[in-house]
Amino acid sequence: MPGILLGDVLPNFEAETTIGKIKFHEFLGNSWGILFSHPRDFTPVCTTELARAAKLSDEFKKRDVKMIALSIDSVEDHRKWSEDIMAFNQENVCGPLPYPIIADNKRELAVLLGMLDPDERDKDGIPLTARCVFVVGPDKRLKLSVLYPATTGRNFDEILRVIDSLQLTATKKVATPVDWKPGQEVMVIPSLSEEEANKLFPAGFTTKEVPSGKKYIRYTKL
Repeated sequence: MPGILLGDVLPNFEAETTIGKIKFHEFLGNSWGILFSHPRDFTPVCTTELARAAKLSDEFKKRDVKMIALSIDSVEDHRKWSEDIMAFNQENVCGPLPYPIIADNKRELAVLLGMLDPDERDKDGIPLTARCVFVVGPDKRLKLSVLYPATTGRNFDEILRVIDSLQLTATKKVATPVDWKPGQEVMVIPSLSEEEANKLFPAGFTTKEVPSGKKYIRYTKL
């Protein structure tokens, strides 16, 4: 199945959306982007996900991340479904979603981007679109790919946490440890020598002692 790998440039595809026709790269401009796909409209798990994404739209804006969803139904269906989504959030049902939804009626994008679920199928036996998350950098390259099965809803708090890590590590020679959250200590990347690390992190860093005696677990505060 065709797909996109980390580091690949996402295709500059054209698509019909709830805000009109777009070209993906032009839609993103110089911003980061998140593309999240859904099996189809008017389904329960998808509705909870899109409602949560709508509530978090200001958080994505703070991070200069443009949001866009994808589902296999028509633009007309997307617009009707949007009313349900906003109502689920107990908001004005006439208000628009704060991000567009791509209409992938023929599953062309789902196939191109490797988004089909091998196990979940519709009543006609056609594979459903899986719950894919693509985070794209300003260079239009794929920075993160997460593929959930159609039966499992996503955790958007975790997606925001990962974006924070991606944006931090894109500019600093650090990595984020397990369960890291913004403001916590980060790790000096192993490729930096002690001398290089001392220059880059004048505030210093701490090294955790381990039985091997190797000094590779190094923490610093930014």
